Amino acid sequence: MLSFLAFAVSAQLQSFKLSGEAKEALHGNPLLLPSAQTILVLGTDARPPDTKEPGAPHKKKCFEQQSHGDAPHDGCEAGEYRADTLMLIRAGGGAFRKLSIPRDSYAEIPGQSPEKINAAFAFGGAALQIKTIEQFLDIQIDHVAIVDFTGFEDLIDAVGGVEVDLPHKLCADIAGGSGGGQGGVTLHLKQGENTLDGEKALAYSRIREPSECPGPGKSAYTLGYNDIDREKAQQAVINGIKGRLTDPLRVPYNFIKGPIIGWDAPKAFVSDMGFFTMPQLVLAAGIGGSAPADVLCSNPNACPERSDGSMEVPESLRRQAVHRFLDG
Repeated sequence: MLSFLAFAVSAQLQSFKLSGEAKEALHGNPLLLPSAQTILVLGTDARPPDTKEPGAPHKKKCFEQQSHGDAPHDGCEAGEYRADTLMLIRAGGGAFRKLSIPRDSYAEIPGQSPEKINAAFAFGGAALQIKTIEQFLDIQIDHVAIVDFTGFEDLIDAVGGVEVDLPHKLCADIAGGSGGGQGGVTLHLKQGENTLDGEKALAYSRIREPSECPGPGKSAYTLGYNDIDREKAQQAVINGIKGRLTDPLRVPYNFIKGPIIGWDAPKAFVSDMGFFTMPQLVLAAGIGGSAPADVLCSNPNACPERSDGSMEVPESLRRQAVHRFLDG
């Protein structure tokens, strides 16, 4: 009961932070568990102002604007901070499916010139990103959750880390690595199962360009690593969190740590889902099983690159992906 109350209060506090325009752009209702609804999970490329990492806003208010999903205003420049992660989750009614959207997908942005889909957030915050994705996929978005990086790390640490299974060893220096003086992280992950704490799990989710791993054997660096692999890594971390919370062998740990997990879990997101809806999402995740990772245009050869570096996703592929996402 204490864990549930901590979760409910924390979720409600987070919901107060979400931009009013973003809330108005949504179509959902509080009853998520009985019937499936679509949730947009957003991560941005802005970093907290106190970090040494490139991309940190010079003004605290600008960081708070993007973390709450507001459109840039009051001296904060439009076009500065884009969406870094775009993932749809279909939860409720016995379903729990995920669809990642490559951030370089070429899309029409209402009121702006067509360009990479993640630019919508930079111009109009979460509200414009919601409208852009709805138009791009001909889909309705019911709820939104904006990732809070500090809260995300704390949640993973609270559940005891996450396990991810890698097909090949993977090495990377994020933001210059641990010795770069910018607060970065260095990863050396082996082939097979790896247990990651919050900092390493977040870094794994953000890898764009891996580095060469020492020793014999093939690595992600030699085999090639792209945004599709990155989207799959993000889904693996989400599945890892879910696995920790639903594993019967971890019931004693989760029982003892319940109040801490309950308080930290909602703090990983700024969302419209408050004390009533957020617990239903957790239950839906436990009931819905673990569908395989699905990424829009998982075959890069089917999505040609444009001269501006964006990815052209054919409408037929979009329709197929949405059909799998909505109807399983």
